[in-house]
Amino acid sequence: MIHSIITLVLNPLCFIVPVLLAVAFFTLIERKVLGYMQLRKGPNIVGPYGLLQPIADGVKLFIKEPVRPSAASPLLFILTPTLALTLALILWAPIPAPYPMADLNLGILFILALSSLAVYSILGSGWASNSKYALIGALRAVAQTISYEVSLGLILLSVIIFTGGFTLQMFNYTQESIWLIAPAWPLAAMWFISTLAETNRAPFDLTEGESELVSGFNVEYAAGPFALFFLAEYANILLMNTLSTTLFLGAAHTMISPEFSSANLMIKAALMSFCFLWVRASYPRFRYDQLMHLIWKNFLPVTLALLIWHLALPTAFAGLPP
Repeated sequence: MIHSIITLVLNPLCFIVPVLLAVAFFTLIERKVLGYMQLRKGPNIVGPYGLLQPIADGVKLFIKEPVRPSAASPLLFILTPTLALTLALILWAPIPAPYPMADLNLGILFILALSSLAVYSILGSGWASNSKYALIGALRAVAQTISYEVSLGLILLSVIIFTGGFTLQMFNYTQESIWLIAPAWPLAAMWFISTLAETNRAPFDLTEGESELVSGFNVEYAAGPFALFFLAEYANILLMNTLSTTLFLGAAHTMISPEFSSANLMIKAALMSFCFLWVRASYPRFRYDQLMHLIWKNFLPVTLALLIWHLALPTAFAGLPP
């Protein structure tokens, strides 16, 4: 009995703690990379080379007094950031790194379903703040997230046709000989751009829109609740890059060793995350009409055409001699 309780507590901690640590140091890397790309220094005061800056920022945020607008909904205002971080951490359960925390038959559908629920935390926070800016930011974020989930779902369907299964481990077996990015490079390119939009990253950070929305749906948040939103956002970025690596960038090679498999996966995910930072430093923000035009007028027709093409290929080659 005691052993099972300890297991239930320790197993989640074994992936929650590394994810939170990765998030903390990813924020430091982002500030360093953006600093050097803008010909200035990033954080370099707190600790050697600024390595303790994320810890200092986290402690500062969590010991500050939480401020809540008097007109805000008391319960929902606090619940939504908690929901955002909880969903962001649960999404890591089926990721094979090299073995998943939860071995699910339909791991990809689980990730799609839970990532859709993140919309409720954004919409709830904007509505609970009882602020026009926060509500407009939340509505823009929800419209953006739902729109790009369409392209993500269609791209996943095409990749599933290649693989023949819905479990993430199946993608590892499929890519033992060739990475899926080679035969499906248009899908991989659209997937990468869609993940940028799904995680509200530049050049698709329309929810923040500092020039008109003053930070968007989290404008009324401060201290601990703001830190929870911040952690959830960066945990989702790392998750999307890990998922992109699993889908398109090769097998885990668990036959060699679990340690090699984990290192292989995480190095590729770290390089993908660096590409997110590179894009942020390089491109200006889109207008909202351009954002919607890209998904509905460009990505949707192309992904539908590719899906029909991939469905037709087995039928076309069925009659040919082996």
